[in-house]
Order: sequence, then structure tokens, then C-alpha cells
Amino acid sequence: MPSTIFLLRHAAHDRVGSILCGRMPGVTLGATGHRQAAALAGRMAGEAISALYASPMERARETAAPMAERLGLAPRPCEGMTEIDFGDWTGRSFGSLEGDASWARWNTARATSRVPGGESMAEAQERAVAAVEQLHANHPEGRVAIVSHADIIKAVLAHYLRLSLDDLFRFDIAPASVSALALWEGGGKVLSMNETVAA
Repeated sequence: MPSTIFLLRHAAHDRVGSILCGRMPGVTLGATGHRQAAALAGRMAGEAISALYASPMERARETAAPMAERLGLAPRPCEGMTEIDFGDWTGRSFGSLEGDASWARWNTARATSRVPGGESMAEAQERAVAAVEQLHANHPEGRVAIVSHADIIKAVLAHYLRLSLDDLFRFDIAPASVSALALWEGGGKVLSMNETVAA
């Protein structure tokens, strides 16, 4: 029997869509995000989750908290599913990045570009896929939920869909959304993508 891995994007914080937060500290959920996290906990309540993990970023841990209470599970940290290291871009507004040649490359050639002072998308995908494969190994036949970040979830899904990292713009991963994988020895498939919950 395969493992089922639920990839959950963290709920909304007040800077979504305006600031490239990356790994900056102190980015926590806003009022909408808290409602989304509660709705996400309700959505996952019937999934017989056997283990819960979260990126170490505050917004991911806050999203996991009501789910942990609802499921009676202690969330465990998963470094491999943390946000991309956005290096020199961390904390900048998206408006301020317009006209930056390296930002343009990042958004048109994601498979081969690197964040100035940060990591490449390929490096982020490699560590995220390794983390998911480790979860499968640790929980064979289990049903595991992990709260992570949009581009990290996209990178994992792209790996199992055999898409190029340049194709990440072909689909969305919304705040507080649910995507799912089935993994088995030597393979896996995508079960669902970007299921959103009402908050």
C-alpha cells in the first residue's frame, strides 16, 4: 500500500502578494489566515492523518496549530520543506523587483536561475523531494500532512508530474490549499492539486 502525503500551503499572512517574505522572521497569519487555518483543520479532520509536519517558518507552524489540536497530533518540524532562501530579495516588495534583470530571469527560466545570495529552484526542489521521500520511508502506508509553501509544493508536484521547473507558472497553489500524493517504493503519483477551503 502507498503512503499518502498531503501538501498543505500555509494560510494567508497580511503581506501575501505584496512582499517577498521568504525566510524573514515575524511573518505571521492575519485574521483571514487564522480563519483559513481553522477551516483547513476541519477539512483534514476526516483524513485519518497519522503524522503532521510543518516548515519551521512561523506562518506554517501557525497554520498547523489548529490542525494539531483537532487531530490530537504534535506537529514535527521539517526543514526540507521550508521556504526558498530568497537571499538578497528577502523582504522586498514585488513592485521594487520589477525591472530587476535577475528577477525577470527567475520568473522566465526558473529551472536554471538562482536567487542572488540565495538558492536555485533546482536546489529547493531537490531538498523538498528528498524530504517527501523521507516522510514516505518513515511512514510506510501512512497518511501524512505537511504544511509548507507555494513554490516548494509546486516543485514537489512538478517532480512527480515530470514537469520542468519552467512550468511552475502553469498552475497555482493557493493559501490554505490541499494537494495530495500517493507514494510507493520507486514511484508516485499526484492525487489532487490546489483544493481550497472556505474560511
